[in-house]
Amino acid sequence: MTSPATKPAPAVGFAQHPTVPIPPRPVRRRRGGPDAALWPLALTMLLLLLISCAALGPLLRGSAWWWVCAAVATAVLLGAAVLRRLGVPRRVVPFANTAVLVGTLTLLFGAGTGLFWLLPTPKTVQTFSGLVDAGVASIAQQSTPAEVTIGILFLLASGTGLIAVVMDLLAITFRWPALGAVPVLVPLLAPSFVIEDGADLPALIVAAIAFLLLLRVDVYVHRAQETRHPPVGPLAPRSYRAAQPRGPGPMWGTLAVGSIAIVSALVLGAIAPALTAGGLVSPRTGGLLFGSGVSPMISLGQDLRRPKAGPAFHYTSTGTERPYFTLLTLDEVIGLNWTARTDRTDTRNTVDDIQRPFGLAANVETTQSSTAVVIDGVNSHWLPAPARATSVEGLTGRWYWDSRTRAIASVTANTFGQKYTVSALELEPTAAQLRSSSTNFPASVQENLQLPVEPPLIIEETARQVTAGTASNYDAAVAIQNYLRSSVFTYDTEAPVEDGYDGGGVDVIGVFLQTQRGYCVHFAATMAAMARTLGIPSRVSLGYLPGVKSQDQETGAVRYDVDSHDLHAWPELYFVGIGWVRFEPTPGRGTVPNYETIVDSGTSSALPGGAAATSAPGLSPDRLADDTALEGGAAAQTASGASNLSSVVGFSALGLVLLLLPAAGRRMLRRRRLRRIRSGEAGATTAWTELQHTCRDQWIPVPDTETPRAFAARLERLGTLDAATAEALERVLLAVERSRFDRAGAPAPTLAEDLTRVVRALTRCASVGIRLRAVVLPASLFTALGALLGGERRASTIAS
Repeated sequence: MTSPATKPAPAVGFAQHPTVPIPPRPVRRRRGGPDAALWPLALTMLLLLLISCAALGPLLRGSAWWWVCAAVATAVLLGAAVLRRLGVPRRVVPFANTAVLVGTLTLLFGAGTGLFWLLPTPKTVQTFSGLVDAGVASIAQQSTPAEVTIGILFLLASGTGLIAVVMDLLAITFRWPALGAVPVLVPLLAPSFVIEDGADLPALIVAAIAFLLLLRVDVYVHRAQETRHPPVGPLAPRSYRAAQPRGPGPMWGTLAVGSIAIVSALVLGAIAPALTAGGLVSPRTGGLLFGSGVSPMISLGQDLRRPKAGPAFHYTSTGTERPYFTLLTLDEVIGLNWTARTDRTDTRNTVDDIQRPFGLAANVETTQSSTAVVIDGVNSHWLPAPARATSVEGLTGRWYWDSRTRAIASVTANTFGQKYTVSALELEPTAAQLRSSSTNFPASVQENLQLPVEPPLIIEETARQVTAGTASNYDAAVAIQNYLRSSVFTYDTEAPVEDGYDGGGVDVIGVFLQTQRGYCVHFAATMAAMARTLGIPSRVSLGYLPGVKSQDQETGAVRYDVDSHDLHAWPELYFVGIGWVRFEPTPGRGTVPNYETIVDSGTSSALPGGAAATSAPGLSPDRLADDTALEGGAAAQTASGASNLSSVVGFSALGLVLLLLPAAGRRMLRRRRLRRIRSGEAGATTAWTELQHTCRDQWIPVPDTETPRAFAARLERLGTLDAATAEALERVLLAVERSRFDRAGAPAPTLAEDLTRVVRALTRCASVGIRLRAVVLPASLFTALGALLGGERRASTIAS
């Protein structure tokens, strides 16, 4: 038997050759290093983003916009995967990815201004700036579902691309896949803040499934990555264990995180409509914020339906007629919606010298008037002013007038707390001048004749029937006005909401002419649309009625008070040689100017349905002494409504993750102050500082020269504090006043609770748009940080 240690002799007859080692099989290395195999993660993120973008479907018309967003998202996410495959360093990829986004946008929206169609030039920047302005204006003016204009499409594509860049940065560069999915909440939850039904439940579920898939793919990718490129060192992070793990594995962790994400998305989608129920169109009880993202016409209706009217402004005037105050003019129909065709802000159009109204002939009699306005509750970027203003004095901030509509607006300032004087022209055209007006309209005015390709037939049919036999455009306009003011129609702010035809869109007009129930936006839009079918240029103005007479309690002088129930819409028709002329088709609201009450005997008075036209009150020469018509027309309205397309563009542009940082800092600062007050470390001064900072966050002016008592009185005049909250504010005020004389005294035991009650009341009464802005961009926090960095305030003040 051979010993195990003995080697067997070689077989007889065979030569012994030395052993030739077999060369190892060459290992095929992947290009690009460890990050080259991350393309499955990029594809999963692309799937999640496209699903989330599809959730915007209820807000927008058509589906072509989705394909554009898909193209941009694909270029960004898959472009990043290609860059990593080519071996581009990880830190460079985000910058290269941003360049890919800019190049894609230049190719799609640059209109050939880019170098080689891809590299942006100064002209490209100007083009993009114009698209942003047009998109923001269109969002602010349209109702849902909105017509996707080129401006809105650019904002959608830019927002989608920016979200894709942030997702790639967080999920792949920083290796935070769960946090990388957070930005998709912007398009996913946007419908919750706009439509009453909230976010689409199937879209939330599908997006949550895609999120689970993203987490699972991330685990798979990093397992494979670590197999090919093992981490160096015993403490290097790994995505799996070499031995059999004890307890839940990666799949269970994925399910746990995904379950939390699903529940959070469903809860947010469910509660978001509740957040919008408090009234979104007005940050104060008397204000109108057309810029909130909802159709201005729907916003106006929501304010009219408020149970309690809030103060808007008061004024005195030297004119012979009390003026209508214009905020915004809608002169273009996009899709089916009336919108404002505002030009880009021209900084040369300062309000200290406004040009004479376009098209006004010298033979039309005019009177110069001066109106002094004090804003009580309106907080808007549009300035309420009489039509045909020639100058405005006393405004703070930069304000400009629009060359097309003469609307006065500001990008950086708002109306709250403003005091200003408006010089304006009062037109006094005669009926003969209106009837003899030419139909040779200027080219810039002919744009106000456009209607959708296929408007409801009932609009033109009714217009032709009502104006049969009229001899001029003026007579036709008066006939339409008399028809709408007749007993056939009923003024009703509730029926349009209950029956689903609220707003002034062209499709809504067809329904309104059948139901014959609505309020001012329906009457104004209907008359404007009917006029366009007859070849008469028209537009719709939104603003305020002249209000009611009152007396100044301090001086005893006569003044006029305007509140939120005086919000109104009216049509304006263009007459060559005269310009834009106001009409009043809404029954029971406003007054018919004197030129409208003069109807030629040849004008047909027959109305569809056999109804007789109701006589409308005219304006007497001394209209300032007669308030009966307007006081009766400003009857109380009922109910409330809310719907808001708020901050979608802002969230998409800045990114949800970055916006949460200021919110967290502001919240921590408030909690610290309250904790110090409760413990006795701080007193009334700290409480007053927190109250002022809360007001700054909600864009309530806090002048440095105003005393605490005057500031508290101004807060009470806003009308947002109930009796208990007003008493709490008074206790905080007394504590502050006492602390200035007795610094060693102990603070009131209820100081923290009183401060909390006042802060919550101010927050609760603000609109959702203001609340979101206060949370995301707290002005007080940035002001305090700026002062701290600039050395303008003591460190102890910041610490309080």
